[in-house]
Amino acid sequence: MKNKRRGMAAGSVAAVILLAAGCGAGDSTSAKSANSVLPASDSKAIGSGYGADSGYGSGGTGADPSGGSAAGAGDKAGPAGQLAVRDIPDVGSVVTDNAGATLYRFDKDGNKPPKSNCDGDCAKTWPAVPASDASASEGIDAALLGEVVRTDGSKQLTLGGWPVYRYAKDTQAGDAKGEGVGGVWHALAADGKKAIDQKGGGAKGGEKGAEQGGGGEYGAGQGSAQKPAAGTGDKTGKAGAELSIVANEKLGKILVDAEGRTLYRFNKDSAWPMKFGCLGACLDTWKPAAPVDKAKASGIPSALVGSVKRPDGSMQLTIDCWPVYLFTGDTEPGQTNGHNKQGLWFAVNEAGKKVPAAG
Repeated sequence: MKNKRRGMAAGSVAAVILLAAGCGAGDSTSAKSANSVLPASDSKAIGSGYGADSGYGSGGTGADPSGGSAAGAGDKAGPAGQLAVRDIPDVGSVVTDNAGATLYRFDKDGNKPPKSNCDGDCAKTWPAVPASDASASEGIDAALLGEVVRTDGSKQLTLGGWPVYRYAKDTQAGDAKGEGVGGVWHALAADGKKAIDQKGGGAKGGEKGAEQGGGGEYGAGQGSAQKPAAGTGDKTGKAGAELSIVANEKLGKILVDAEGRTLYRFNKDSAWPMKFGCLGACLDTWKPAAPVDKAKASGIPSALVGSVKRPDGSMQLTIDCWPVYLFTGDTEPGQTNGHNKQGLWFAVNEAGKKVPAAG
């Protein structure tokens, strides 16, 4: 009996060792099949609470105190009804539909003339708001409401010429989880501009429409890297690479995604056993990076590139077994506004380690 127990224990240890060895060290070039390291069975959030002082870097927009559900919870493509303006912490005064769902605009659309560039998979994540049955309330100029004909022939609401969307991941009235996604999606202000800009927290770049983006949450394909800001140099990494190492003036060599956006790791996560410290409202500010093809990583050992299954079932990119994230406060390629945030979030270097706080 003792021998049997020893055998079972040895087998368990071996399984753990094998799984640990597989973390960041698979040999497949497919992100879907390689290095998919599942969290330990006891994986759970480390700590609790995501308020402004909790150290998680979350804006904490959260749910409406009334507990009402946004229209997006059940009917993301339903009529908007009477639009309203409400203040959302860390975002500003935003336009919502009659159920309190935050409304958004897409930088890759156009407003002169109005043009929607979000179709296919993009439109599943960002449903277009119908032009019918939309009206303005106090604080919104009715003359700014209009419509644009989409590629499928349907009519989409516009505000200040910009096509209007909801975000599939907003589930409560007052949620604004879509703000800053991909650096190209923003909550709408009453005049059709970006609410975050009027609050003073966003990029002040021109509001010129861009060419058709691909699918996905950001509405931009892998090849549609954003243009670096003037004077910052090339921050987008190696052409064609899904992960690259670039030289940052302040931090040295850091890891960026295909669009040149800085990737971060979180001290309250754990590499082994795999545990997540960024859950709930934390994810409003820190977006899990999507897995990539490790064969398309440049400047970092492919053995360090992996993926992990999050508690909600989605897959997240890992570097050296650490989950990595994008920061919504980075609005252009090359920015590192998330580095040393709350002393917990750090850029990643070419060895897969966190860049020191002093940089």
